[in-house]
Amino acid sequence: MSSVSRHYVLAAGGTGGHLIPAFALATELEARGHHVALITDDRGSRLPGKPATLVSHVLPAGRFGKNPLKWPQALDAVLEGKRMALRLFESFQPSAVIGFGGYPALPALWAATSAKVPSVIHEQNAVLGRVNRLLAKRVDAIATSYRDVDRLSPKLAHKVHLVGNPVRAEVLALRDLPFPAFTEEGLLRVLVTGGSQGASVLSAVVPDGLAMLPPALRGRLQVTQQCRAEDIEAVRARYAGHEIPAELGTYFEDMASRLADSHLFIGRAGASTIAELTAVGRPAILVPLPIATDDHQAANTREVTALGGARMIRQDRFTPVELAKQIQAIAMNPETLATAAHAAWNCGYPNAAKDLADLVEGFGGVPMMDVIQIAREMSASGQEQVAT
Repeated sequence: MSSVSRHYVLAAGGTGGHLIPAFALATELEARGHHVALITDDRGSRLPGKPATLVSHVLPAGRFGKNPLKWPQALDAVLEGKRMALRLFESFQPSAVIGFGGYPALPALWAATSAKVPSVIHEQNAVLGRVNRLLAKRVDAIATSYRDVDRLSPKLAHKVHLVGNPVRAEVLALRDLPFPAFTEEGLLRVLVTGGSQGASVLSAVVPDGLAMLPPALRGRLQVTQQCRAEDIEAVRARYAGHEIPAELGTYFEDMASRLADSHLFIGRAGASTIAELTAVGRPAILVPLPIATDDHQAANTREVTALGGARMIRQDRFTPVELAKQIQAIAMNPETLATAAHAAWNCGYPNAAKDLADLVEGFGGVPMMDVIQIAREMSASGQEQVAT
């Protein structure tokens, strides 16, 4: 841990997948006495969970979509964002700039590499994202969340550091708690979410799939499910028709406590979801988003499914029958479920925020205060040698 206060700039797109690890790193760096600023977009500046002391800067960030006619406009936005980032660096004097992917990270990291400010990118998924691919050759270090990351050139292996994906403190605090007791007669608590907006496919399939479970298991279900607002009443009617108790909502603020109480998770395979499931140790049935860029959600499931902590069902095969089959395989026997929970727990990276902060602190040159501190330590060491 550094004894010298430094300045760091974090840059991330406006989604939770990019910003949750950025917030976790900011909290860790601030706890070490550093000053941190955030570059993001309008969405990111308003995202819940941002540390109160973290100052946000909204920069233009062009999005390079499939229509080449819009690329010049996007490039103009990136160049303006780069100029604004350079002005921020002049006043803030960062020791390093850390990018977490998403288009708002592009102008900030481009400015950093142009100004010779040390730079690090963090990749949350098992596939290197578009912006991180553009920056990978230029930055000083690449922090990854998985041992195997697709679209990451082997030529860059010397830059790669496996740290994991930092999670929220309230979720990480659950890691050392025991898996909730699950017996042949006890409740099976199932948590179903489809990301911040829910997922209609889960609303359509999960109630009917749970209803197909053997009566001995179906009669012990207790379900919590996040749904889209337009789906919630239909889902409520389905559960009522199947006589399965279910708590439904469009958003749950206390998701960490609900995860703590759950025995089985059913949902998407986003980077933050996988990181939280493995940090806490919860078995899962994962349904990757089929339109995810480079099919990265399916790639995210490889490690945890290979070790037995989860099962993956492609959306085109996600039917009530298949879901019931997979739930029986993982949850029919209490010992099987507990083993899967432990396997998921073993895939977690509880020190991700600390390890990423250690990596970041390794960059930034030698500020004047560092020189003073080193000189003092050398002087003290010399005095001790004379005394001996």
